[in-house]
Amino acid sequence: MIVFRNVHKRFGTKQVLQGFSLDVKEGETMVVIGYSGSGKSVALKHVVGLLAPDEGEVEVDGRIVHQLDRAGLVELRSQIGFVFQFAALFDSMTVRENLALGLRRQKVNSRTIEERVRESLALVDLMGAEDRYPAELSGGMRKRVGLARAIALRPRYLLYDEPTTGLDPVTAAVINELMVRTRERLGVTGIVVTHDMTSAYRVADRIAMLYRGAIRQVGTVEQVQRTHDTPSCGNSSRDVPKAPPTPRERLREPRDEAAGRDYRGRDHPGHRGGGDRRGVLAVADPLGGLGRSAQCPVPDGRRAGRGQPCGPPGCEGGPCAGDSPRRAKLG
Repeated sequence: MIVFRNVHKRFGTKQVLQGFSLDVKEGETMVVIGYSGSGKSVALKHVVGLLAPDEGEVEVDGRIVHQLDRAGLVELRSQIGFVFQFAALFDSMTVRENLALGLRRQKVNSRTIEERVRESLALVDLMGAEDRYPAELSGGMRKRVGLARAIALRPRYLLYDEPTTGLDPVTAAVINELMVRTRERLGVTGIVVTHDMTSAYRVADRIAMLYRGAIRQVGTVEQVQRTHDTPSCGNSSRDVPKAPPTPRERLREPRDEAAGRDYRGRDHPGHRGGGDRRGVLAVADPLGGLGRSAQCPVPDGRRAGRGQPCGPPGCEGGPCAGDSPRRAKLG
């Protein structure tokens, strides 16, 4: 069992984890989701002692990780397989040598190493790739070698750091199925950190939502799918600021003519109410110069007189004389 208790971690002035607490039960796959930079990978590295908390503690099988001596840490890491985000294979080694490296450090005999390499590659459908180098593999194949290297150690725990990042949907689906297969055949406890909701729903027993350095919500896949809270914050979508609309999105926004407001929500100076026809306004296309048509927010017949500035968006205060592609044309 893995337990995070009120973990805090700061890098310089940036507070990454702020009271991170989570229990991972024996035999389950826990998925931690959150936006990029929210601290998912930072939390994962505390489990294997790559980072130590500023406050709080991480417990694995009753042992406080940051209190272990060197020998204790080595013994702990022998029970944990870590699948890195970009596989972290040694370019100068073949696939076989990459898988055998950890086993040799554990002083496993050569015959057992060869059997583990063969079994692990078979589990991720890479039989026959033993003598290839990482540069000769696709991105998806490198991810699978990284997983094979982790399971070759026969660990009790598997930690996955963004296992589907940078993969196309088909290859990502293959990785998801391999994670499920690994759990079913080896019975390992897993922690997966990701922002890929498709992957989370496929591989998780439970999902934890990380926001602003702390876990805001934990539930089964069904509970998360039914909730109205956003996965990025775990509390309410009101907590997440919306990105400002792009110029093209602004052009598509509905206009409230009755209230006399333009597409930015501003009162239009030429509006006097009445009428429902609108002139055509030529506006600069944000992706390709002038000439993109949009509706002039001033009702036809109510605009300022010819040659007078009416001020709709895109006119830039110019006269409605129809002599410029950036000015409203008379109907």
